[in-house]
Amino acid sequence: MLEQADITSEAEITAEPPFLCLPGDPARGCVVICDHATNLMPHAYRNLDMPHDQMDRHIAYDIGAAGVTARLCERLGAPGVLANFSRLLIDPNRGEDDPTLVMRLSDGAVVPGNANIDSAEIKRRRTLYYDPYHAAVDAAIDAGLVTGRPPVILSIHTFTESWRGQPRPWDAGILWDKDPRLARPLIDGLSLEEGLTIGDNEPYSGKLKNDCLYKHGTARGLAHALVEIRQDLLRHHEGQQEWGDRLARAVTPLLEASDATDMLHTVKHYGSWTDDPASAASDAT
Repeated sequence: MLEQADITSEAEITAEPPFLCLPGDPARGCVVICDHATNLMPHAYRNLDMPHDQMDRHIAYDIGAAGVTARLCERLGAPGVLANFSRLLIDPNRGEDDPTLVMRLSDGAVVPGNANIDSAEIKRRRTLYYDPYHAAVDAAIDAGLVTGRPPVILSIHTFTESWRGQPRPWDAGILWDKDPRLARPLIDGLSLEEGLTIGDNEPYSGKLKNDCLYKHGTARGLAHALVEIRQDLLRHHEGQQEWGDRLARAVTPLLEASDATDMLHTVKHYGSWTDDPASAASDAT
């Protein structure tokens, strides 16, 4: 059984960088991020005593998301930031006080290496992984702001084709909170493609307090949206390339349209439904 005392050296657990940056033009007006890009686990954590086959599941990372992100950045010429550690180590798409920041149980799988985690170990993981990733996202955004064109933020995630035995009908979904500037046009644009079923805040809600887009989009007044793509469409390289191209076709006109530029590339604070729980509950019904 992995014990926190077994993790003795910071050098031992930081062999891999906590984030990867994809090159792009900061003036392009877009930053693409991928919170759950990989199932990589620092060697000293011994996969948190998880069986290897469990590390290949969606509980450890978003299958196919990294490939879509890389293709999208290439097509847009936009910079990208990818987390370079498994979400089971610590989840960069959760607030610091979220009880699911470090998962002890995920979709029926017990995570032994997290069972006895204490506050000191959570703080260490935040310092070594979570915080550097978010700092890298901030740095990419700041580089865009310096150009005078505030960037939109596009977050790439994937979801399982079924949940608790129920198939999910959406090919993709766009998650958003109060700011409609990027989400609404994306939903409309993708819905025009023949044969696609696009969810609006499906299969999850984009109203999540202190998640990644709350930190970098809502709090900073930048237009943003989270894209969820069904994983069976992305299990092969060709599908990842196809969806990267598809998203590029939808996003490029938004970045280049002169009337949209004034709206998308402006700092404007819409706030969040999560700042008013009563409103959030009402909005969700």
